[in-house]
Amino acid sequence: MGRPITLFTGQWADLPLETLAQKVSAWGFDGLELACWGDHFEVDKALESDAYVRAKRDLLAKYNLKSFAISNHLVGQCVCDNIDRRHKSVLPARLWGDGDPEGVRQRCAEEMKNTAKAAKLFGVDIVNGFTGSSVWGMFYFFPPTSQADIDAGYADFAARWTPIFDVFQAEGVRFGLEVHPTEIAYDLVTYERALKAVNGHPAFGINFDPSHLIHQFIDPPELIYAFPDRIVHVHVKDSRLHLDGRNSILSSHLDFGDRRRGWDFVSPGHGDVRWDPIIRALNRIGYQGPLSIEWEDSGMDREYGAQEALAMIRKQDFAPSAVAFDAAFGSE
Repeated sequence: MGRPITLFTGQWADLPLETLAQKVSAWGFDGLELACWGDHFEVDKALESDAYVRAKRDLLAKYNLKSFAISNHLVGQCVCDNIDRRHKSVLPARLWGDGDPEGVRQRCAEEMKNTAKAAKLFGVDIVNGFTGSSVWGMFYFFPPTSQADIDAGYADFAARWTPIFDVFQAEGVRFGLEVHPTEIAYDLVTYERALKAVNGHPAFGINFDPSHLIHQFIDPPELIYAFPDRIVHVHVKDSRLHLDGRNSILSSHLDFGDRRRGWDFVSPGHGDVRWDPIIRALNRIGYQGPLSIEWEDSGMDREYGAQEALAMIRKQDFAPSAVAFDAAFGSE
């Protein structure tokens, strides 16, 4: 029996949760990773009513589905970001308020604390998401940018997220940062720096997603091997490079789906991610949690893509060997 295969609902939030649950159950998924937007999982309602949480659990059970994690990427992004008008589109009005940047950041920080509490009530111990970053835009060091400038960004992250992680730890829940461009950690070096900034806080984990590493020319299994005790959840997502001598991995200010981009997301199995080394790495660190398909492909029907991705990762997933293959060579 392989690891459970779930579907992350973030890209399906336009559908009522029951409609989606009925579909994914028929397709053969084991569960859903519920996004905290749309009607899929609403943190404020979960804290207000035990009946709301029971109804979510009962709905999943109705379709023989489980949930191992919830995800609150959009709110988490706004905890550390330099807030501007773009953030209004990803937040509910109660968190956006009057749009004053510091007010937005503080309300979102409280919402992330509440997300940990809601996760515990729902019966899961993982919350995935983003952190945001006040220094992401400084990745190219001109105008001249000092390490003191970058240190200030990591200090800001630590000041804002350590109290959130403290609540997570108190609730017995871990936060899985999707190591990702635009976040405080987007590669191995920056995750190590972020981890140091929060003094190795035990609640600060990784939601491993290779699609964000491959187009940076990072070998995805290296993140697993570097931080084996921090891998709390896994996304199955893919991306493909389209470097043609005229573009770059910086995407040229083009929308996802534009064929001129230097890279783009594609349905799992259609990109440059090699799944065999990832499964082997997960086996070596003893990860037995879900493989959660996050489907994004501007050129493919999502229902077709989700089902194809499910079949692909079920075929790719395998258990580690219980014996040394050469042990029998010395038998008599």
